[in-house]
Amino acid sequence: MSRGGASHPLVELTMARLREIFREPEALFWAFIFPILMSVAMAVAFPSSDSAPVPVGVRQGEGAEALRVSLAASKSVAPRIVAAGEEEAALRDGDVDLVVVPGTPPTYRYDPGRAESRAARLVLDDALKRAGGRADPWTAVEQHVTVPGSRYVDWLIPGLVGMGIIATSVWGIAFSIVQARMRKLLKRMVASPMRKSHYLLAQVLARLLFLLPEVAIPLLFGRYVIGMPLRGSLVALTVVSLVGALSCGAIGLLAASRTKTFEAVSGLVNLILLPMWIASGVFFSASRFPDALQPFVQALPLTALVDALRAVVLEGATLPAVAGELAILAFWGIVPFVIALKIFRWR
Repeated sequence: MSRGGASHPLVELTMARLREIFREPEALFWAFIFPILMSVAMAVAFPSSDSAPVPVGVRQGEGAEALRVSLAASKSVAPRIVAAGEEEAALRDGDVDLVVVPGTPPTYRYDPGRAESRAARLVLDDALKRAGGRADPWTAVEQHVTVPGSRYVDWLIPGLVGMGIIATSVWGIAFSIVQARMRKLLKRMVASPMRKSHYLLAQVLARLLFLLPEVAIPLLFGRYVIGMPLRGSLVALTVVSLVGALSCGAIGLLAASRTKTFEAVSGLVNLILLPMWIASGVFFSASRFPDALQPFVQALPLTALVDALRAVVLEGATLPAVAGELAILAFWGIVPFVIALKIFRWR
């Protein structure tokens, strides 16, 4: 305790920031509710089912209904009649993966750039040739294997957790500092015995206190509602989340070090976050980017955080197994904080 019975400046500043956060219900929504809503939406949109038939369109015209009935007998195809003028829209919007034009032989209309369409072409071709009486020289033995955690929604939830950590850390810290600067509150703090490092650390520590529910709620929802496996240890998950939050918090501090308006900080934060949301493998694998971009993609803090979370949650990875990702996160935590400490301005 310091003179006058007051707590350490770092404690007082952290508590003050916590009170501000509790007065921002929208921040709580984005941190806790939004990841769950996204998980539910993705679980509905991308169900895991090995019996889901391939959506195929049959161009309306002579022989269309007979072809539709023939395909409907196959459990692997879900045919529907598509008007001639609606084919491109149905393919573009994903209503069907392929359109077949009746004829001898039939014509397949599909986009070879889409993996779903290429797969649909093979399934449809097999169904039509079997319906035409094709005799196979042999039939392969099938062994269906269901691997827990292999569903898209299982893969997605750790990505959403990582996205939530970086979003709430960067947005929350950056906007809080800029708001205080615009209200002239930072200018008043210059005369206090508080150090610059106390103020910056308090911003990060206040966000860390929300880390537990921010990580636990989506993961518990995924485990007990969706059936996502949780293979990693609690210690590994805690360390990865903590290091990730510290790293993201430091980036938020750097973004707000000299920013003076909401417009400026909004543009800067979007410039920081949007490329990572696209490139860091939150919604699709980062390996889809060209090899020339992989060094840049793998060096992003969100890529390291998401990869480490998925490794711990879905594969049961230990801390030594994700040491590389932790090193990248540590770099992004230390360097931006040191720079922010050097260039931070109260006014």
